[in-house]
Amino acid sequence: MTSIRVRLLVSLLALLLLAAAAMGAVTYRNVLGETEAIFDYQLQQMALSLRDQGEIASADAGTLADAQLDFVVQIWTVDGRSIYASRPHPALPARALLGLATLQVDGRAWRTYSVATRERVIQVAQPVEIRQRLAARAAWRSVLPLLLIAPVAALVVGWLAARNLAPLERLAGEVRARGGQSLAPLAVTGLPDEVAPLASSLNALLERLRTSLDTQRAFVADAAHELRSPLTALKLQLELLRRAGSDADRDAARDALAAGIERASRLVEQLLALARSEPAAAVVFERVDLAEIARRAVAETVPFASSRRVEFELVAEAPVWVVGDALSLGLLVRNLADNAARYAPPDSRVTLHIGIDDGAATLRIDDAGPGIPEADRARVFDRFYRRAGAVEAGSGLGLAIVKSVADAHGATVALSESPASGLRVTVRFPLDTAAPLTLA
Repeated sequence: MTSIRVRLLVSLLALLLLAAAAMGAVTYRNVLGETEAIFDYQLQQMALSLRDQGEIASADAGTLADAQLDFVVQIWTVDGRSIYASRPHPALPARALLGLATLQVDGRAWRTYSVATRERVIQVAQPVEIRQRLAARAAWRSVLPLLLIAPVAALVVGWLAARNLAPLERLAGEVRARGGQSLAPLAVTGLPDEVAPLASSLNALLERLRTSLDTQRAFVADAAHELRSPLTALKLQLELLRRAGSDADRDAARDALAAGIERASRLVEQLLALARSEPAAAVVFERVDLAEIARRAVAETVPFASSRRVEFELVAEAPVWVVGDALSLGLLVRNLADNAARYAPPDSRVTLHIGIDDGAATLRIDDAGPGIPEADRARVFDRFYRRAGAVEAGSGLGLAIVKSVADAHGATVALSESPASGLRVTVRFPLDTAAPLTLA
């Protein structure tokens, strides 16, 4: 049973039935007790009314002897001689107990009340089964309204449950009526306090989805724009290769085509890396050693750096633990190392330092390249942004990938000037607080 309405109705109806049953039982017992008390009061009043009467007139005697009366009146003298009985009875109580009493005579229960004067003893008796039957009828008449009201109350409970769940139904209907492309926020006005947080959470989810879709659309548009130029260049270079009339022209066209393919391949690789580094991409966060990730990333970049006569120096004497995705962090370090090796002059050194600084895990990379002017440092993180006059060919995605990975890990990226007048990139990560703080 997963329906809130059904569960609510069953719970309320069960509670209603239990309450009606409890009230009916209490009412039934109370009415029985009150009726018994009334019958006892009648016995007392009848006996006391005969207490001071000297003689019972024949008219009164005839009235008391009516067979339709359930009461039996007996009067004895003080010495026990019977001087009056309202009517012959095969099983009349033969003795009197002063006050109220219940007697068993020939297997039949009688309720009696007796009072004594100086000259006589008066007893009024009534069969118990008659009293019980009358009391039961009175009790059932008192309980009957509850039995009649219970179905009406059940219908009212059902109507109230449906009315109070109507805002939730409206919200579900609005979501069902949405098209696959509709990400407009849901209306939260008029919703109960219990439903409004759900609508607000759905609106927050829709907002995140809209942001993610906008990011993906922008990425696809930018990627299509950036891929158009290298693909066009490849077509032109292939056409030049076909038209080459000499071996020298063919060699030059072939080298240009190979370089174009290399640039296009790197652009596609970086586009895929950027797509994976997006915050909405599926990543696995775990406790990882930033120093070990940097070692592996630098090892993958060494062949390219060696081809440009650039050396790497990695300073990481102890593990530095952070919580993150190992593949994404490796991508971040590789892009920073690749950029540093690409822009550093030949026969220079790129230094990577992994350590802990001011309670944060820090990755710092220094090179001896041309650096980035302070006015451009904010824009170089934009996708496909290329500074005017840049010497090295590139797609403008390296630092955008670094910024995307850093944002996904709650890290910050800062650019400044290195001691060698080149560029210093500093990435600060939150430390894994479960790991010991070991300074490198």
